[in-house]
Amino acid sequence: MAKPVTVYSSAHCPYCEQAKKLLDAKGVAYDVVRVDEDPKVFEEMLSKSNGLRTVPQIFIGDHHVGGFDRLHAAEQAGELDSLLED
Repeated sequence: MAKPVTVYSSAHCPYCEQAKKLLDAKGVAYDVVRVDEDPKVFEEMLSKSNGLRTVPQIFIGDHHVGGFDRLHAAEQAGELDSLLED
């Protein structure tokens, strides 16, 4: 079983869409949390990401991956599969 994946996202975010496409292509289930719909959720993201305000912010289990660029880099380096494994 894979670790839970959470994507903090907002509407009209091309990098969020790219992150979701990459995860979809790998067959990874993930939860999308919209930070633009609830200020409390935005504060939660800030706390978990050490103050990073941009979306997406992606978490695999308790591991903070970062944004799409880091997710993509992990995939290109062959590291994403090991991050996803339980």
